[in-house]
Amino acid sequence: MPRTLGASGPTVSPLGLGLAALGRPGYITLGHAEDFGGDRSVEAMERQAHEVLDAAYHAGLRYFDAARSYGHAEAFLASWLKARGLHPEDVVAGSKWGYTYTADWRVDAERHEVKDHSLPTLHRQWGESQTLLGPWLRLYQIHSATFESGVLEDTGVREELGRLRDSGVRVGLSLSGPRQAEVLRRALEIQAGDAPLFSCVQATWNLLEPSAGPVLAEAHAAGWGVIIKEAVANGRLTVRNEDPALRPLREVAGELGATVDAVAIAAVLAQPWVSVVLSGATTVEQLQSNLRALEVKLGDEAQRKLRRLIEPPETYWAKRSALPWN
Repeated sequence: MPRTLGASGPTVSPLGLGLAALGRPGYITLGHAEDFGGDRSVEAMERQAHEVLDAAYHAGLRYFDAARSYGHAEAFLASWLKARGLHPEDVVAGSKWGYTYTADWRVDAERHEVKDHSLPTLHRQWGESQTLLGPWLRLYQIHSATFESGVLEDTGVREELGRLRDSGVRVGLSLSGPRQAEVLRRALEIQAGDAPLFSCVQATWNLLEPSAGPVLAEAHAAGWGVIIKEAVANGRLTVRNEDPALRPLREVAGELGATVDAVAIAAVLAQPWVSVVLSGATTVEQLQSNLRALEVKLGDEAQRKLRRLIEPPETYWAKRSALPWN
C-alpha cells in the first residue's frame, strides 16, 4: 500500500532502494565483495545498479536514495532514470550532502569519505546533485547530522536550506550514532522563517538498535516523513552473519517460513511511524528476498522473541564502526 513521505509529502512505496552499496566498489556491508564478482569497474557496477533498479521499479518501489559520497550512485540513478524515460512524478529521488567520496574507486583506500558540513560544501554539492538528478531530486538531506559538526547551529547553512525548502525541495537530515534521538529532538525545534526547516528524517532503526523509536514517532506525529536505513544492520541481520546471538531471529524466520532479512525488515515496516524502509540490496536476488518482508506478519510472540536481540546503542555503533570495507 502506498504511503506519503510525511503529512504533506509525495506518495512513496513502503520499501525504497538505497544506493550506498551499489554506487561504489567498497562498502562495509557483510559480504559486499561477493556481490560483484571479479569486475568492479564503473561500467560493470553501473550495469548491475541498473539491473537492481529495474527489478525494484517493477516490484513497485518508488523511493530511491543516494548521496554525494556514495561513489557514482547519483550518476547511476540519473542514467537509469533517463534511460527508462521516467518522469519526475513517477518516482521520488532523495540525496544527501556533507560527505565527499575520496576513495578514487579503490576498495583499499585509507579514507573512503570525508565529512564537511560547511556552507561552501552545501553550495558545491547541491550544484553537483542538481546537475545529475535535476527535476527528479525532491528530497535533499544533511548527511549524518551530529552536534559535533555544528551543522544544526550554522546560520548560513540553515538560511541556504531554507531557500531550498522555499524553492519546493523537501529538506531533511539523516542521523547516525548513539545520539540519534538527541539530534532529532534538536532538529524538530529548528525554524526557518516562520515554518519548520525540516520535514523528513532518515535514521537507523532495527532489531539490534531501536533506541530512536520514540523520537521518530514524535517526528511522524509532527508531520515529518520517516525513512529507515540499515534495517538489516549492514548485513548483520542476514544469513551472512552466523553469530549465535541471532538465534531468536532465525527461530522466528523458520516458524514463519521467511528469510531472516525479510523478518528484520518486516519488524521495521510494522512500526506505525515509518514512511519508507530502505533496502540496501546489491543484487536482484537480495532485493527479492527483502521484498518478502511485505508478506510477513509478526505476532506478539514473535515480537517478544525478537526483542531479545536488542543491543545497547554504544555497543551497536561500536560494532558498526568496526565493520571492514570490502
